[in-house]
Amino acid sequence: MSDAEGLDALSLSYKKVNKEISNVIIGQDEVIKAVLISILSNGHCLLIGVPGLAKTLLVNTVAQVIDLSYNRVQFTPDLMPSDIVGSEILGEDRSFKFLKGPVFSNIILADEINRTPPKTQAALLEAMQEKVVTVGGKSYPLPSPFFVLATQNPIEQEGTYPLPEAQLDRFMFNVTLSYPSFRDEIEVVKSTTTNTRPELHKVLTAEQILYFQRLIRNVPITDHVLEYAVSLSAKTRPGTELATPQVNKYLSWGAGPRASQYLVLGAKCHAAISGKYSPDIEDVQAVAMQILRHRVVRNYKAEAEGLSADDIIRSLF
Repeated sequence: MSDAEGLDALSLSYKKVNKEISNVIIGQDEVIKAVLISILSNGHCLLIGVPGLAKTLLVNTVAQVIDLSYNRVQFTPDLMPSDIVGSEILGEDRSFKFLKGPVFSNIILADEINRTPPKTQAALLEAMQEKVVTVGGKSYPLPSPFFVLATQNPIEQEGTYPLPEAQLDRFMFNVTLSYPSFRDEIEVVKSTTTNTRPELHKVLTAEQILYFQRLIRNVPITDHVLEYAVSLSAKTRPGTELATPQVNKYLSWGAGPRASQYLVLGAKCHAAISGKYSPDIEDVQAVAMQILRHRVVRNYKAEAEGLSADDIIRSLF
């Protein structure tokens, strides 16, 4: 299959997956798109929203539509690293055996990741970055493909451990879920207060996802679009030559080179699922907000004036 035929197949598969998920998740089209782009780009996704917006249901549905193994880990203050990665136990033959934890799965739902101490967060984040787990001096590779879809509740901040910037940087996307519109909420209530349950069909296999991940990296990108993506990241860095006056005034820290890499990969994937063979500037802008918002740090002036990270990023377009 040529790359062009592969991209046509990717666009078609994306539409099928989207249609299946939309049978269960109503009115969250942008969120579904972001989760699927992060999976196809081999990235991880952080979903932030108040309780009851179907964050967990969305991840569950994605795992059912894509033929992948799936585990959910509920993060709590007493969760230990071994509860995620596994531990060594003494077997009947008096030798140590490694008992694999829930992280040995294709899709991990890290529910309320900010409710567990940094030591436990770090155990998952090492797995996200290295795609291996080290226990007792031995390394165990994780299954491929491997994605972490983490959720966070922005309201209750007591008893939480916010993820440090360096760890947030490992998530390709930071997706904010909003309340559904009035019409969408009527549809949600209609479909969830009866005994009928939509039947989901598996659309993609692990092999197809791995093929599409390689294919997306092969998508050609013109120099001016690549330079636009890199300049968008560079503009967020206060005190540097490309920084805008607003960035110098309101940001204390900007996005690193990983943001530029994800902007290019995200734009390639966004173009591919939209039926295009090469990304343009609109594709970069389509993914920029969700890639940059957790990689910039506002200063006290921005907070005092009520300026959000999204407002500052929007000014760079």
